[in-house]
Amino acid sequence: MCLRLCLFLLFPIAISSVTTTDTDLPAFREAPAFRNGRECFKTVWSPEDRTHNPSIIHIAMTLDAIYLRGSVAGVFSVLQHASCPENVVFHFIATQRRSADLRRIISSTFPYLTFQIYHFDPNLVRSKISSSIRRALDQPLNYARIYLADLLSASVRRVIYFDSDLVVVDDVAKLWGIELGRHVVGAPEYCHANFTHYFTSRFWSSQGYKSALKGRKPCYFNTGVMVIDLGRWREGRFTVKLETWMRIQKRHRIYELGSLPPFLLVFAGDVEPVEHRWNQHGLGGDNMEGLCRNLHPGPVSLLHWSGKGKPWLRLDSRRPCPLDSLWAPYDLLRYSPLISDS
Repeated sequence: MCLRLCLFLLFPIAISSVTTTDTDLPAFREAPAFRNGRECFKTVWSPEDRTHNPSIIHIAMTLDAIYLRGSVAGVFSVLQHASCPENVVFHFIATQRRSADLRRIISSTFPYLTFQIYHFDPNLVRSKISSSIRRALDQPLNYARIYLADLLSASVRRVIYFDSDLVVVDDVAKLWGIELGRHVVGAPEYCHANFTHYFTSRFWSSQGYKSALKGRKPCYFNTGVMVIDLGRWREGRFTVKLETWMRIQKRHRIYELGSLPPFLLVFAGDVEPVEHRWNQHGLGGDNMEGLCRNLHPGPVSLLHWSGKGKPWLRLDSRRPCPLDSLWAPYDLLRYSPLISDS
């Protein structure tokens, strides 16, 4: 008993009995109650609402067993820094198989949170997905962001989409308040991208395929942080446009990297630019090695561990990168020591 107890006291993370399996989801501590400031308009949202309420901030995220710890940390970070946390509504996308368990976990971790869970059918995309350079990018839920306009209520006309491997360190109302103008999507973009890295030689050898990018600025944007006008998305039938490129990919292999290339083919050069501070991405390293990276120059409002390396895995393995310490304060995982009776 002494040996196991002493090991736990020395290495509480490594000896944690909390695992993420199909039969055992992790347990989390209850988050504190975050209340609106005096300047906030008190408002209530329910799934039955049919009218648009501009005081409510809608955020969409996916929920699954593997990334649940990251999702919980992301929600916690949003609420902690929001000026009007009671006006933030979360829309979680999950497969039906685990939705009841996930609902219980979110409800117990965030008792005061207004949220809705939507069932995503993996069969919507299974036949359209081809293998990419990293297995995690091939999971059906990675493509759920394409279907937000179909899943969410028509009264939700605008939504922020967040990946599950990020934390927000600023008031999310600032991101919510950006003007999209005529654009469907707003995101931090980088307009000196080399698109040859994102598409295969077969794409560039086809006049029909490469003409899709003709005359457009080569602007890369990371799809893990997007402000989306769902009304314009629905009107423009952008889900169909993205699915078209996915079907082409399935037949002809025109790119290698998950759900990002279809978004570039449809939206690159036609995105409302958002300050780079709202997606300090790439902190998980590249998609193969996941090596440590530093922040980009400039201010920070959102830290995003896109790439292979995830902060909770590196912290648990006791091989964290320096910036993983910035994620750790938002980790609500409840650790349990393994202590035998002998």
